[in-house]
Amino acid sequence: MESATLPRSPRVIGLRPPGRALTCVLEIASEADRAQVAALRHDVYARELGQHPVNATGRLGDGLDAYNIVLVARMGGAVAGFVSLTPPRCPAYSIDKYFPRADLPFSVDDSLFEVRLLTVLPEHRGSEIALLLMYAALRWVESHGGTHVAAIGRREVVPLYERVGLRPMGLSARSGAVTYDLLHATATQLRAQAVRLADLFGRLERHIHWRLSFPFRQPAGCFHGGAFFAAVGEDFQRLERRHEIINADVLDAWFDPAPGVLRTLQAEMPWLLRTSPPTACAGLVETIARTRGVLPANILPGAGSSDLIFRAFTSWLTPRSRVLILDPTYGEYAHVLEHVVGCRVDRLPLDRAANFAVEPARLEAAFADGYDLIVLVNPNSPTGRHLPRATLELMVGGLPPGTRLWIDETYVEYAGAGQSMEQFAAQSENIVVCKSMSKVYALSGARVAYLCAGRHQLEALRAITPPWVVGLPSQVAAVRALQDPAYYAGRYRETALAREILATGLRGLGWDVLPGIANFLLCHLPASGPDAATVVARAAARGLFIRNAATMGARLGPHAVRVAVKDPATNRRMIEILHDAADLR
Repeated sequence: MESATLPRSPRVIGLRPPGRALTCVLEIASEADRAQVAALRHDVYARELGQHPVNATGRLGDGLDAYNIVLVARMGGAVAGFVSLTPPRCPAYSIDKYFPRADLPFSVDDSLFEVRLLTVLPEHRGSEIALLLMYAALRWVESHGGTHVAAIGRREVVPLYERVGLRPMGLSARSGAVTYDLLHATATQLRAQAVRLADLFGRLERHIHWRLSFPFRQPAGCFHGGAFFAAVGEDFQRLERRHEIINADVLDAWFDPAPGVLRTLQAEMPWLLRTSPPTACAGLVETIARTRGVLPANILPGAGSSDLIFRAFTSWLTPRSRVLILDPTYGEYAHVLEHVVGCRVDRLPLDRAANFAVEPARLEAAFADGYDLIVLVNPNSPTGRHLPRATLELMVGGLPPGTRLWIDETYVEYAGAGQSMEQFAAQSENIVVCKSMSKVYALSGARVAYLCAGRHQLEALRAITPPWVVGLPSQVAAVRALQDPAYYAGRYRETALAREILATGLRGLGWDVLPGIANFLLCHLPASGPDAATVVARAAARGLFIRNAATMGARLGPHAVRVAVKDPATNRRMIEILHDAADLR
């Protein structure tokens, strides 16, 4: 692999005197670009570095050009640098010219990519374009299933390759006036180094127009719990196994949906499964609006709150956006904001000494910090703490017009009647309430949720909402559930009683149990005993799945667990299992 990235004093791409922003465009080379790259290769590797003799055509190329992928970085419309990748299953790699395959300290297989021709034009050397091109090459390898990368780097710039995670293999070769060292790394090693450089790449991302078919950031899944399903079987062949486990690592309702839901589904299921639903969920929307005391125009349906979070945040926000979330709080928000959108995320730390309560004065003070979005999960998860509606209504008067407040009310019914901010949000300019029907209506498997806001806030989202976004059985189940408030009110009272009895049992184990109001409890295990990971693993071995809350916020520490409230008999069984799981042995 030829390379030219001669060092100069460091500077940041995206800036030019006297400080005006200049975006770097990164894309696949066109045919015209490839012709220019051949000329640039001659200028750099023949005239400048003396690796090849100067020729009359003024171009350099080789037999791999027909197979290679070339990525170019442009500044001000002109090519500022490029890098080439030789994919697996090509007739050869460029390293074959210098090293017999038998001498290579790594395997040459169907998952090896070679990165070559890393080149930055003289006027851009010393910027971070070389680093950006190497990152783009890594993302190409990751997104196309490569597992390891080889390269030969000019000895003078080997530290650049090491910076991105490649490691010298102790072999070198001479080509004209240039000495090259062989380098190699697995994709996992390169990704680990990219994580260590996340702040730098995040800064670069703000100055890049990324025109590749895969995202700048490697997509990452968000862990939600639900490990219990592995014990049941995710192929659904042995659903009877569900009777052998306790799924307290997710917050599904312990009670059944309302009787009317079950009667309708049981009677009409064949027709519901084979029939297309109302395109825009009109009947569901009208029922929600009537139940909540708002207009249908204030409601936007979705296939669960995750659908709405992804749809709204990717529409409203960019990597330049600033967002405030609580810490700890529901993990999907940090995941979407940081790993999907890639925006700047600040955290409002909640203190254990205050039982992780949200202090209104601190939150209200943050309103003045110019955030594009503030996310408030209320009641919060995993803490179960709640800010009363009256308090919130007084606070939001100080919300700037340019700041949108997103209130996630997934568990608000457990806080008591009249606590939702839906009617207030419907009349506001910049407040959005996200409501899931999963946990409080026992419809987690149906995936039904909605946003309630001023119609102007939903207009753009409505345009990108696909038809039939909620399936027909789910629409029918949600409508029937909303028609039986008395049934659910009774279940909420039973849940509150079961929660307090469960809390008493957990405190009897020596656990510090947070006084929440939802259908779960956040607990801190004794520091002198096993940590959360150990207790979770021991409980799972006996069929009880609880959540290691240490992964849900930086302030929770390694001894925090979250336990869902179940029916009284199951709660007693959980206490027995957790007594043994938390034993010091």
